[in-house]
Parts: sequence; C-alpha cells; structure tokens
Amino acid sequence: MSAMERTLYAVPSAIPMVALLGPADGHLRIIEAAFPTLTITVRGNEITFHGDSDEGLRLESLLNELLVVIRSGQNLSSELVVRAISMMQSIPQEHPAEVLSLNIVSNRGRSIRPKTANQKHYVDAIEENTITFGIGPAGTGKTYLAMAKAVASLQAKEVNRIILTRPAVEAGEHLGFLPGTLSEKIDPYLRPLFDALHDMLDQDAIPRLMQAGVIEVAPLAYMRGRTLNDAFVILDEAQNTSPEQMKMFLTRLGFGSKMVVTGDVTQIDLPSGARSGLKVIRDILKDIDDIAFIELSARDVVRHSLVGDIVEAYGRFDHERLMAAQEQQQPRQLRPSN
Repeated sequence: MSAMERTLYAVPSAIPMVALLGPADGHLRIIEAAFPTLTITVRGNEITFHGDSDEGLRLESLLNELLVVIRSGQNLSSELVVRAISMMQSIPQEHPAEVLSLNIVSNRGRSIRPKTANQKHYVDAIEENTITFGIGPAGTGKTYLAMAKAVASLQAKEVNRIILTRPAVEAGEHLGFLPGTLSEKIDPYLRPLFDALHDMLDQDAIPRLMQAGVIEVAPLAYMRGRTLNDAFVILDEAQNTSPEQMKMFLTRLGFGSKMVVTGDVTQIDLPSGARSGLKVIRDILKDIDDIAFIELSARDVVRHSLVGDIVEAYGRFDHERLMAAQEQQQPRQLRPSN
C-alpha cells in the first residue's frame, strides 16, 4: 500500500492560476473528482495535495501536462482537462500535452488538433505512410482529421490538389431515386466533406480552389480510369464500397500522392448480402509496408459524451446478438439411447 504524503506544487508566476484552475475553479473541481483519495488545497500560486503518494505523483504529472498545454497558447477548457485525465488513466505512459498541443491546421484563429491519444496516432500514421485506413465509429474524427492533414499538406505545397470522394450509397438509397440534377443528387452525400472544408479554409477560397481543380469533390465512380499524382486523396464512408470498388480506388494511386480511407464497418448500407470492401481489405494488405490501419473506438468520440455511450451500447448489443446466434448454430448433444 502506498504511503501518505504531502506535496507542495508551485505554479510559475507567469501563468495565472485561473488559466490552470478554470473560472470559479471549474477545472479544479474536475481534478478533485478524478483524484478522490487526495485532499487538494490552493493558496496563491501553490497547490498542496495530501494523501496516497502514487496518486500524488499522478496529479503532479497531470499538472505538468496541463501547464505545457497552456504554454502552447491554448486556453485550457473543461473538456481538455477531462481528456488529459482520461489519457493518463487509460495509457499511463502517454503525455496528453503532446496530443492536445499538436496543431494540424489553423484558420480564422481556430486550430484543429487531435483530442485523444489514438487520434494523434492516426494523424502520425497519415504523416508517415502513403496509405492510411482510419476505421471506427461515428464522431471519432476519422474524416475531419484526414481533411485537416490534406489542407495542411496543400498549404505546405507537399501536394498540388485535394481529392475527396465517397461511394454514392447511403441508407439504402441510390442516386437514381433522388430528384434533381446530378449535382443536386450528389450534394447530400458530399455535404459533410464541404462542411469540414469550411472549417479549415476561408469561405471565399473554396469555390475558387474548386474551379481551378485544386480541390475536387466527386462520387467514387468518377475515379475510375484515372491516375492521381501529387494529390491528397480521401475516400470517406469506405464501408459502402464493394471489394471491386476498393481495389479500383487504391490502384488510382500515383506518384507524390497520399491516400486516406475512412469508414465504420458497423454502419454498412450496402444491399443485403453484398460484401464491404473495407471489411476484407485488412486481410489483403496486412503485410504490405507503407500502409497503416488505425482502429478508433468509442473512447475517441469527440462529439457529445452521449455519442460515445451510444456507440458502446450498440457494440454490446451487437456482440450479444452475435453470441446468441452462434449458440443457436451449435449442434445439439443427442442423448444416448437406452
């Protein structure tokens, strides 16, 4: 059992205590809830905590990480404090400041950064590999972070254009059944990609870049027969590709290009019985260098906290259904006849 200790932690005078502890000590309340075995008191720029020595060391590490985040120029928020605590609890050797202070791209005073350790691993994989697969549930930042890396690559002149594509299949609908012109039919499927672009680029710049061919947003079918050189190419909603479409897309790769493929294998909208290209691709490409597969989970959901709970609940439900189906398929033991 760990010894009980009293630790005095001095916050540098250059950092206002409100920046660390939050307005009305909101961040301090979060920290106290996360370290219930410690008694924490604040006087001036000194924080004293008394209790379990191991917990005291963990709290000291957390405070050090939060100070690094503040020094990076970020305003510490309750959400960031919660995420930093969660990272240190789930992966003790992780340094939250390395994750939370990594700036991918900035626009209009807003910086886009990973918010979980796994998201940072995903961003690092995109940087280090030619083809990266980001697989996980809704809200984990798969597409958003890939878009941010694409914009950053374009701004750094590492690529000459960005190509965003999706299979035009969703919720059992097909383009032919929707009213309007081809452009109007395509719009609902590509709208999320436009929304992300608007967060990362000036509103006036997007039409100009699209007209010049620097940014292209098109259905997956438009990729057939092309070779994509010097481009950052993102295939979104890849769970709705067939194995043949996935092969077609990946073989478009040209020189000086990167590809990111994102999808959620639990939300497949293909017709019943059709195979998902995203489901089988890992077995096909698992031994090839310069290709990374990153799995994101409910812990990486960065939308409302309820979204993570919903994703986990569905995961448990699907697992229980699968186990029940497997039990029904087991051959029954026949009783020996007398």
